[in-house]
Amino acid sequence: MINGNTGLVAHIGYPTHAFKSPMIYNLYFEHAGINAVVVPMGCKPEHYRAFLQSVFSLENIRGALITMPHKVTTVGLLDDATPTVKIAGSCNAVRRTEDGRLLGDMFDGEGFVRGVRRKGCELEGTRVLVVGCGGVGSAIAASLAAAGVGWLGLYDACAESAQGLKERLTTHYPRLEVTTGSNDPAGYDLVVNATPMGMNEGDPLPVDVERIAPHTFVGEVVMKTEMTAFLKAVQARGCRFQVGSDMLFEQIPAYLEFFGFPTTTPEVLRSVAKLSY
Repeated sequence: MINGNTGLVAHIGYPTHAFKSPMIYNLYFEHAGINAVVVPMGCKPEHYRAFLQSVFSLENIRGALITMPHKVTTVGLLDDATPTVKIAGSCNAVRRTEDGRLLGDMFDGEGFVRGVRRKGCELEGTRVLVVGCGGVGSAIAASLAAAGVGWLGLYDACAESAQGLKERLTTHYPRLEVTTGSNDPAGYDLVVNATPMGMNEGDPLPVDVERIAPHTFVGEVVMKTEMTAFLKAVQARGCRFQVGSDMLFEQIPAYLEFFGFPTTTPEVLRSVAKLSY
């Protein structure tokens, strides 16, 4: 029930037809008795700068979820940003601080890290390969660095993307060992596919699966289908793995905490969500 005391969370992007968050957050808010609502707001790029400022002039705004195509643009519109935003070069959550400043964070990587940890994957001091150094890959790499991994291998078809991410990581985490240029998964404790490769049967896979050891944990970011061709291949190798949608459900509690709402668990979110495609 929306009333005069309802808090607003703007979900800003364009187009909005593929938005999934309102089908999760709003069911959770109703379940938990929280007087708030997530509202999809379609904003084209040419209007976004002015719109972001204006939406935060509302007194009952609790925060904003930022999605494509605005994640990168948002970084330049913030008053302050977390190290994860600075490393990833993109932002997917904004809130107004008590002194009126706009603070941005990025939770794609946090969701990934929370998920693998809850599955028993130890990260401290481990060797991790991240394939794909775009927005989501950069966010995951930043959160893995914050989680204390010992070695990060970065690979991207665009070598400049991997090198740029390496430089940003080592600026904030100077003790972290970072290498680029190879997607050979041999010798890694965790392998992350942060590309669309291996989504469908017959697609090229992001790495040579035969080079992945059975004890290696594998993470996927693709959400189009739960068991991608890549995950089926690593499952056949005997690897433990994390499906792409886990990253979404695991990051929502972090968003809730960032916006000042009572937090919850991915299990509760999955139990109340009503996703349609």
